[in-house]
Amino acid sequence: MDKKKKLRIAAFGCRHLPPKDGSAGEDKFAVELYPRIAELGHQVIVYTRIYSTNISVKGKYKNVCTIGLRTVRNSGLDTLLHSFLCTFHIILNNTADIVHIHNGGNSIWALMLRLFGKKVVVSQDGVDWKRDKWPWYGKLYLKLSSFITAYLPNEVVFDNVFAKDIFEKKFNKKYKMIEYGTNFIDHDIQSSILSKFGLQPYEYFLFIGRFIPDKGVHYLIEAFKKIKTNKKLILVGGSPNKDNYEFYLKHLAENNSQIIFTGFIYGDDVNKLIQNAYVYIQPSDVEGLSPVILQVMGIGTPLICSNIQENLYIVKDDAVHFKKGNASSLAEKLNYVQQHPLEINKKAKYGQSRIRKEYNWDSVTQKYIKIFQN
Repeated sequence: MDKKKKLRIAAFGCRHLPPKDGSAGEDKFAVELYPRIAELGHQVIVYTRIYSTNISVKGKYKNVCTIGLRTVRNSGLDTLLHSFLCTFHIILNNTADIVHIHNGGNSIWALMLRLFGKKVVVSQDGVDWKRDKWPWYGKLYLKLSSFITAYLPNEVVFDNVFAKDIFEKKFNKKYKMIEYGTNFIDHDIQSSILSKFGLQPYEYFLFIGRFIPDKGVHYLIEAFKKIKTNKKLILVGGSPNKDNYEFYLKHLAENNSQIIFTGFIYGDDVNKLIQNAYVYIQPSDVEGLSPVILQVMGIGTPLICSNIQENLYIVKDDAVHFKKGNASSLAEKLNYVQQHPLEINKKAKYGQSRIRKEYNWDSVTQKYIKIFQN
């Protein structure tokens, strides 16, 4: 492909652009990457999900065209149905020459797209079949779809070296790796979010993410209940599709006024919460390259995370680690950070300096454009 030629790119597999209730890491990725590509003069269409009676909704976000197609509120089926509709829309309307698919579970549609002459790039963010949110048949499907991911797309891009190594050893192929970027915030953010929830700066612990089992929020609630503290625990997010796990979390936190569920929050409000948190906590059992860890470290907030290899790859010695899946270990670290404020802030400053050098969204954008052009 002529490298000076403007690209025609369509993307699906994310949920919303810009992010809103139910959004996940793919949406944070999309909101950073695609507007930057469009700003360079390339045509970008992002397919989003709608759950109303509308058949389709067209819009625009920072020079990115969005097309919302209706799907169902059912975990797993939600994604497959939406990706099926996106595939047919791209083929029937010739909306792009290059299709960027998020997550290997959607790779099944690469065959049809390639048969109709489209170039296909798949971004694989982790080893999906290890995630506890999936029932056995979901994990089986994801294991089988890994073979499609390995061989059918024109290119597969990983965001972490561990998932990349697993695929390379399993399929005896070489793949690309492009890590996420992070945002740099050096000013005091103007937001009323603290007063909305009655919070004082540095007087709360914070978690942000989807309420799914592999994020480990239940360990965090159990650990918090074990310690003595005047600080609050702020849990930002929710289940993308309402399920029993979110109800279970709220039952665990019942009768504890220090635990606050805020619902989904985005933009300056969430950055304000990160900026003023005493410590951010990432208790996950399974991760790819965590966008929220990069965001927290880029802002310079102290961090506790589980000791899974994907987390340690990012944080190195610039955060406090606890044993994965162990609420008692996490409780011990919550006590530790309360007793050592100078040490954890020193770690955060070192981490902030390193992350800002290593993870840059403009660099990420250029790497993706190079793959699309090739």
